[in-house]
Amino acid sequence: MRLNMTCLLRPLALAAALAALPAFAQDTSSRPLWEVGAVGLYVGQQAYPGSARQVNRGIVLPWLLYRGRYLRADNEGVGVRAVHTPRYEFDVSAAAAFGSNASDDPVRRGMPNLGTLVEFGPRLKVNLGGNAQMGRWRLDLPVRGVFDLSHQLTYRGAVFQPGVSWSQRLPGAWTARAGASVLLADERLARTFYEVAPVYATAGRPAYQARSGLLATRLSASLSKDVARDWTVFGFARLDSVAGAANRASPLVRQVTGHTVGIGVSWTWMRSPEPASD
Repeated sequence: MRLNMTCLLRPLALAAALAALPAFAQDTSSRPLWEVGAVGLYVGQQAYPGSARQVNRGIVLPWLLYRGRYLRADNEGVGVRAVHTPRYEFDVSAAAAFGSNASDDPVRRGMPNLGTLVEFGPRLKVNLGGNAQMGRWRLDLPVRGVFDLSHQLTYRGAVFQPGVSWSQRLPGAWTARAGASVLLADERLARTFYEVAPVYATAGRPAYQARSGLLATRLSASLSKDVARDWTVFGFARLDSVAGAANRASPLVRQVTGHTVGIGVSWTWMRSPEPASD
């Protein structure tokens, strides 16, 4: 029964997490209260910050967006907006990363696989100002628990990712977003990526004990366009650096910078006639 429940949770958790990846800025006043459709996504992703291996995945998922005054499930977050003012908002954020087989990575060969990770947790958003002509600025302060979808949602640790983002609606139905953040991980999550237990140590991979602290520094950007009433195309890119990170000395770290890129298309099947609440 536990396995069946996990199988049921996987598409729901992945849909929520993948929706948060591009995080496109939208004017919710012009959006319907709810939408149902499907999204197709292709991602080329660094296996983990500091890894020399890229993981390429494609996925197609159904999705449901809901933009209520308090209950939200959209590409800006999922959950209940406990606080919502022109200056502050408190909600739940999500993120995800595909897994990686250790047998395909010479650095990790013989070690446990990295599972597909999904993150959920509370987030404080602070409006820093701006306007429609020059773009809007925002401070995000999310704290997320990390769970392994490949191992019955096993808890893998926690991450704090403070960052600043800029977003703007552009002519021609384009939406642009850029951001900078730092990822701070607890010891449990750091061990998932960087620890080498003595049993897995080799001549070229000495034992290493991971510690909490800076996981990576991140720059990100995304672009989307409504190409028709029911179709939206999007792309995003991300650059991660482990320069100065707490586990830069791990033998599992093989390069300082790495990238993630993705493209996708979403299709809306049905939408409500009622507009979104804000």
